[in-house]
Amino acid sequence: MIYLCILNQIYMNEQLIELLEKTGLNWKVRTENVVTESGIEIPGQKAIIRDDTNVPLSIRSDEYFPFQNYELIELLDKVSQRSGLEIKNGGHFKEGARVFIQLKSNNLTLGNDRIEGYLTGINSFDGSTSLAFGPSNITISCQNKFFAAFRELETKVRHTKNMNVRIDEICRRLDNALVEERYVFDNIVRFSETRFDDAIQDNVIRKLFNIKKEIDLKNEDAIPTVTRNKLSRFYIDLNGELRTKGENLWGLFSGVTKYTTHSVSKDDRSDEKMFNVYGKRELEIFNDLAQLV
Repeated sequence: MIYLCILNQIYMNEQLIELLEKTGLNWKVRTENVVTESGIEIPGQKAIIRDDTNVPLSIRSDEYFPFQNYELIELLDKVSQRSGLEIKNGGHFKEGARVFIQLKSNNLTLGNDRIEGYLTGINSFDGSTSLAFGPSNITISCQNKFFAAFRELETKVRHTKNMNVRIDEICRRLDNALVEERYVFDNIVRFSETRFDDAIQDNVIRKLFNIKKEIDLKNEDAIPTVTRNKLSRFYIDLNGELRTKGENLWGLFSGVTKYTTHSVSKDDRSDEKMFNVYGKRELEIFNDLAQLV
């Protein structure tokens, strides 16, 4: 019996290493003292260094304690065993400063669209986010991505010395995330059944591009050239989505996610929507539209 338990442990370790390799997260971080060029050590601060590349990911206070990638994988593997949700993929941004792991959840079929649901766990080594969990989805017909995640404080765990991530607690939080995913899917169905007018479209545009209410969207002189160029690209994406999905809120919102997924400039890092300003605006737009259906 002991021999079988040891074999099982080795097998699980191999599985976890394989997951780390598959997601590009098979590395750790270390902490180093922060020293000035003249050799003076800065008290209360430490550098977070990626072990395999020696890239400095951030400078944090002594109260910050990193949650390693292998710990995240071990945690989510145990959650996977408890919940039945399979770990599907993961990765990192900013040379490893921000990482994510995704568990496969539910799907929604809507016309020609198949919307795949995931529960995404994120972590960071630059202090940009706590350890957090929430729903996200991908519309397979056009590969648009929507991250409706991490807005509830109860899904987050701070990086502290006494950080105690219990499996039953995370499972409870993922149960809440599945409820939130159901909320997202239900609203998507209602979006597909609801038409919109110019006023709703204008509100979406103002939110997405942070344009004030007093500015006339039809007055080109009142809108900066950079924003006008973004608007032109957005209208192309929007019209394409409306042609395939219809003149409804789902088509309108899909225009938003197509723009933020495919057309936002590289400087805006559209592949990091779960962390950046466009992800936040996208979620605000979704919630605003949900109030209409």
